[in-house]
Amino acid sequence: FPRAMNGLTVETRQLDDVTLIYPQGFINAHTVRVFEAEIQKAIEQNRFKVVVNCSGLSYIASAGLGAIMGVIDEIRRQGGDLRLAGLNDTVRNIFEILGFHHLYRIFPTELDALRSFGEPGKAGA
Repeated sequence: FPRAMNGLTVETRQLDDVTLIYPQGFINAHTVRVFEAEIQKAIEQNRFKVVVNCSGLSYIASAGLGAIMGVIDEIRRQGGDLRLAGLNDTVRNIFEILGFHHLYRIFPTELDALRSFGEPGKAGA
């Protein structure tokens, strides 16, 4: 891993009407702007179906959670959602301790999250 311990890279892909965001590394106060910028870019392009694939995410600090909280209302107001997939145990525990699993739909895999957008009105975890 050439990446610095406090580093973050974020890739974004479009799949049909869903924006996939891939944070790799750590989201903390130093790196959160990179992550936030990618979500903002999707919003500016009127793309309100967002999946954050967390499989490459080692750790998320409160700054990262704040970034998600900061955009979710706008995304949902526009009829979209931000959904999370592939959380490791560390990241999942952080979300659960803070009650985020009640606020966001979390899926085991990216495919599950993508499929969830194709199921109008279907209740799910």
